[in-house]
Amino acid sequence: MFRCQWVRTPSNRVFSRIVTGLVAGLILPVMAGAEESKENQAKDTGQKQVRQIRALRINPHAPKIDGKLDDVIWKKAEFFTKFTQKEPKEGEAALNETEIAIVYDDDALYVGARMYSKDPNKILATLTRRDNVSNSERILVSLDSYNDNRTAYTFGVTASGVRVDYYHGADYEFNRDYDFDPVWRAVAARNPKGWSAEMRIPFSQLRFNKKDVQTWGININRWVPTDNEDSYFVMIPKNETGWSSRMADLVGIEAIKPSRRIEVLPYVASDGMFRSGVDAADPFRDGEEYKARIGADFKMGVGPNLTLEGTVNPDFGQVEADPAEVNLSAFETFFSERRPFFTEGSNLLEGGGAGYFYSRRIGARPHGDPDGEFVDSPTNTSILGAAKLTGRLSSGLSVGVLGAVTEREKAKVFNSGRTIEEEVEPLTGYGVVRLQQEFGKEASTVGIILTGIERDLSDGTDLATFLRTRAIAGGTDWNLRFDGGKYELGGNVGFSHIEGSQSAIAEAQLSSARYFQRPDADHTEFDPTRTSLNGWTSDLWFEKNGGEHWLWGGFIGAESPGFEINDTGRLGTADDIDSQAWVRYRENDPGKHFQNWWTRASLGSGWNFDSDRQYSFLDLESVFTFKNYMGSFLGYEYFPAAQSDNLTRGGPSMGTGESWNMWAELWSNNQKKTTWNMWGGYSEGETGGWSYDLGGGATFRPGDRWQLSFNPRWNQRVSSRQYIDTFAGNNPLTFNERYLFSSIERSQLVAQIRLNYSFSPDLSLELYAEPFAASGRYFRFGELAAARSKDLRHYGAGGTSIVNNGDGTYTVTDGAQTFDFEQPDFNFLSFRSNLVMRWEWSPGSTLFLVWQQNRSTDNGSGSLVGPSRLFDALSAEGDNFIALKITYWLPFL
Repeated sequence: MFRCQWVRTPSNRVFSRIVTGLVAGLILPVMAGAEESKENQAKDTGQKQVRQIRALRINPHAPKIDGKLDDVIWKKAEFFTKFTQKEPKEGEAALNETEIAIVYDDDALYVGARMYSKDPNKILATLTRRDNVSNSERILVSLDSYNDNRTAYTFGVTASGVRVDYYHGADYEFNRDYDFDPVWRAVAARNPKGWSAEMRIPFSQLRFNKKDVQTWGININRWVPTDNEDSYFVMIPKNETGWSSRMADLVGIEAIKPSRRIEVLPYVASDGMFRSGVDAADPFRDGEEYKARIGADFKMGVGPNLTLEGTVNPDFGQVEADPAEVNLSAFETFFSERRPFFTEGSNLLEGGGAGYFYSRRIGARPHGDPDGEFVDSPTNTSILGAAKLTGRLSSGLSVGVLGAVTEREKAKVFNSGRTIEEEVEPLTGYGVVRLQQEFGKEASTVGIILTGIERDLSDGTDLATFLRTRAIAGGTDWNLRFDGGKYELGGNVGFSHIEGSQSAIAEAQLSSARYFQRPDADHTEFDPTRTSLNGWTSDLWFEKNGGEHWLWGGFIGAESPGFEINDTGRLGTADDIDSQAWVRYRENDPGKHFQNWWTRASLGSGWNFDSDRQYSFLDLESVFTFKNYMGSFLGYEYFPAAQSDNLTRGGPSMGTGESWNMWAELWSNNQKKTTWNMWGGYSEGETGGWSYDLGGGATFRPGDRWQLSFNPRWNQRVSSRQYIDTFAGNNPLTFNERYLFSSIERSQLVAQIRLNYSFSPDLSLELYAEPFAASGRYFRFGELAAARSKDLRHYGAGGTSIVNNGDGTYTVTDGAQTFDFEQPDFNFLSFRSNLVMRWEWSPGSTLFLVWQQNRSTDNGSGSLVGPSRLFDALSAEGDNFIALKITYWLPFL
């Protein structure tokens, strides 16, 4: 059991406690792990299971895929049974019997499954769209077609006939890439004893080695929500690791050949944009805009193991918009990738430790921001074309290569009755290469990654003053596995290099990622004459992630001050040295009150290269799953006082007071027809800041075709150190600059609403809506009293005065000096929605009908938001976007 009591204590005493805890967190688990290893030394945690499933070749007719299993071939096939529970009683025979058989011909693998039920009338069979299994009963078949003991493909179907598929990029069951979308068929049928299912998985949708006799890995998982039963053909105990490496053997497949897998997916699309609140004098907009476009995606097999994919003039009109936000920090927000071309197979393009590749850089909003009375600038950069090569060779080498070219973009700028064009984005090429080699019986890996960008920038243009001409980054990484993956030692070493004009490299040096201009930094120096910048990164980690009770790990890593990967990747800050250690105790055996539970303690600290400690923390977390499968989370974090080299945004280091926060969450059994969760948190800091956070959600399924979810979040907080601006001053304690801060009272209310109706597994209507309201009221203005201090010199005292001018500005007088700054209060409203009708009218071919809204406004009042403000967002001015898109799948095998 871990205990923590929050007390105010000098930072050196707190840090000594952290070091003591760090030692205890590493040594004690090692000793416990050694004892555990002795107790479990007879257990085999790394060898493959001996079970087999034998596939039967079809002669001559393939079964009809109707889910009924009444074809002659199923009478000849051998059905395999004896599934084992993982939940609710690990190791016992399955409560509901399952039978499965596999047959094949030259073109496809066929799976037949019979799912018997203790009470067929209670089978949950919710109708949803593809890959959304909801709370339905389901059967999942995982295939390690490379037989590499590391990767796998999973194909599944629910009792309502909804298909699900994903790719396992690592030897872990829950490492799932849901963007793997092969073209295949599955049908389910109910019967008096339960339900049955048939699948047809074309070999063209799988990757495997070219051999006369195939041996694949296979596992089958059945989930029965009414009994909370999770059963497997090969059950891997919860205390052990592995997935593909623990599968049974699928044998009997002979004389099949990898397909050339040539597929073309052309599309046609048309859309209309309808805007409200358009200025009548705007020469570029009259409230309506119509467009039509065409493009295509293609896939082609390169040998038996690699796939070449490409896209020309891609369209992502059906993709859901990013959530609204108010970002008052100096750092970029990184949103998740949703565009299909970039999400599929993305696991083969990532890795290497640092975030070298962030695909949303490709086709992002143009960097240029021209000024004018009216400006017509593209919202996204056009992607002329992109291609990627992905796959895994029989030698165990995984390959990921991507190249893309984006268009030169121009904006139309209207000033004083004259319209000109101004370049806002140059012609740009992107490249990524990722290779990872697996080796040894433990499936250890070593990999390399290299990314690059080249921009066609003309000397002397506005874009050349802040955009880099060239950026290259990459590194090598490793993951050494021991004892069947129970222990892992990993790390990476990488570099970065950027080139550009003097002003562009100066911009990089002054950016929030490094702030070379800091006046009290001894290890960095701003050089305005530089035309390149280099940096490096490295980290090393070791962890024990298998065993009955004790798990633990540790990490240390660093990014040099000059490390920069934001041209193709994502980086918050460089100039960091970070360390962390954690220990976790878990209990997976059901007890009197809990089905399972775990508790974890983490310790960490970070420094910059001047040895200034930027943070330390102690984190305690516990999760409990009750016997009825409800769950709860409890968490506590404590941060002792430290320094921050970015609060002043290029100024001297500033102190941060100690703080703490606590969180709690409670959730229902997520397999019921109605599910819910609720959570809350509170934080408090030494300098006067505090926050309350409340949220939750509920999902309702009033019928087998309907699903409604509602997820509101509310937050109110006071931050006592919100940066505003920097002005010239005469205080030598702050290097004769004024670093202006204030307290800010913020509130935020957001509700995410989803309503789905499925006409069939291939035809659905989906609504996503997000009303959003946020406010900020600034008060108690002041400036940093001295470098490295956490105290402010507040205006209105000590010989200073501050006047609200009533025109949106303040005037500060300090002796003979006077300066003005703008009133920064805000009250921002937003409403974003996305209504999509999705119809897979033919295998692999889809029709999308889309209606999107994007409305926003800001009245600048700073008053706290409430529920009524969400409704106000519905009437705000904005855009309506309607689009029709049709794709057609053309296979050429």
